Amino acid sequence: MMKKELPVELALINRVQQYLNRTAILAEDGCFSYQDLLQSSGQIAQQLLQGAEDLKERRVVFLLEPSFAYVKVQWGIWRAGGIAVPLSPSHPPPEWEYIIEDTGADIIVASSSYLKELQPITQKRDVHLISDIFLTEQSKTSKLPQLHSQRRAMILYTSGTTSRPKGVVYTHHNIQAQIESLVKAWQWQRQDHILHVLPLHHVHGIINVLTCALWSGATCEMLPQFDAKVVWERFVQGKLTLFMAVPTIYSKLIDAWEEGSTKQRQIWSKRCEKIRLMVSGSAALPIHIMEKWHSITGHSLLERYGMTEIGMALSNPLHGKRVPRYVGTPLPGIELRLVTDQGDVAAPGTAGEIQVKGPGVFLEYWRRGQTTQKAFQNGWFQTGDVAILENGLYRILGRKSIDIIKTGGYKVSALEIEEVLRSHPDINECAVVGLPDLEWGECVALALVPRFGQSISLSTLREWAKRRLAPYKVPTRFLELDSLPRNLLGKVKKSEVVKQFKPIKLQ
Repeated sequence: MMKKELPVELALINRVQQYLNRTAILAEDGCFSYQDLLQSSGQIAQQLLQGAEDLKERRVVFLLEPSFAYVKVQWGIWRAGGIAVPLSPSHPPPEWEYIIEDTGADIIVASSSYLKELQPITQKRDVHLISDIFLTEQSKTSKLPQLHSQRRAMILYTSGTTSRPKGVVYTHHNIQAQIESLVKAWQWQRQDHILHVLPLHHVHGIINVLTCALWSGATCEMLPQFDAKVVWERFVQGKLTLFMAVPTIYSKLIDAWEEGSTKQRQIWSKRCEKIRLMVSGSAALPIHIMEKWHSITGHSLLERYGMTEIGMALSNPLHGKRVPRYVGTPLPGIELRLVTDQGDVAAPGTAGEIQVKGPGVFLEYWRRGQTTQKAFQNGWFQTGDVAILENGLYRILGRKSIDIIKTGGYKVSALEIEEVLRSHPDINECAVVGLPDLEWGECVALALVPRFGQSISLSTLREWAKRRLAPYKVPTRFLELDSLPRNLLGKVKKSEVVKQFKPIKLQ
């Protein structure tokens, strides 16, 4: 039996009424209660509405640093009936412009530090640019629209398997289902206090950390950017009960710990005992990081599996043994099966593609009806990830396509990177692949054929690419070839490209 659709005011806002005097957000811009969040987001909703009754799913792009301002704008967009579309501060303007164009957004809310870079884009596309400073002004409170759970709420972008990122559309119901699943599995409670160090244009940072905390009445402490020593200092303060990060962050925390004095190490390690749960996700957790972190803190990192289209699907147990290299069992509300290349449900011990059903699975790819239809098989979303069920636990084997690279917690499209790099004046042709990397899981590697008579260095190429690609998409390994290996149809054989790179021994 399906749940009755409830207005967002009941599903989300009424929950917050229970926590009005509790601290919701700690950030550089101050300490804010749930009452502050309700009041500020309501005012922002009014200002976005500009006298209208409902934004009616207009896309509102917002570009803000990790802060209370980010949260109140996100909630303000939702409460006004808009679709929230977060941008990443670390991305270059061409990627912002692509998302603005693809969503058809006509409103952008940005902090003052990004206005100069955004103005050329907004002028070209006739988009209304609003500074978050404007949104701090007081406005009269009036009735906000009642929004049912099946309304579209958010679009997050992921590279997927195509040459350009796709917009993944969540309804309010999808968001609520993802939250309730994690709150139940990981036993979130109002006494919890979590440190937020993850990107806020990504499901990991938005749902797993921020929104789960706010749903539960917990405190979410936000850092403006990741700094390993600052994180250790926060651990020492003893307020934190949860911490969630990607393997790369845990690797950097281990490096910082090893650089500390003997006394400092002892203090840092001891204080971690007060944290009840530490989670790792968005990329496979190397066993050496899991073991080293356990030796330092006493914590066995809880590894889970998810993706932008489905939220979280699998998790190791909150209580009980967590087995390295395995991502546990399906979370509450998740149906999961493995399907072989022949279309059969895989038996235990047989590899198959992960397919998922559940209320948290996304609604659609934005304005890509045919792509959405192809992504589902009789109601099951086809993830493109391959896994195997062994002794009742799932182990991820990797992507069906070699064109998806998992680096630093992100899934990156090699095709998208190639498209950008081919515009370099000195590159004739190129192929991008992922190579095993101790710190990042995989690193982005580039094999290219230069234009006749040209010579390219990795350092100059990286500087060029940083102005056009997100930092984690910029190649870190580089190889010049006379030609790329191709099959009879002219398609590059990437498995052969990988073999051209000299192996690096992983410790």
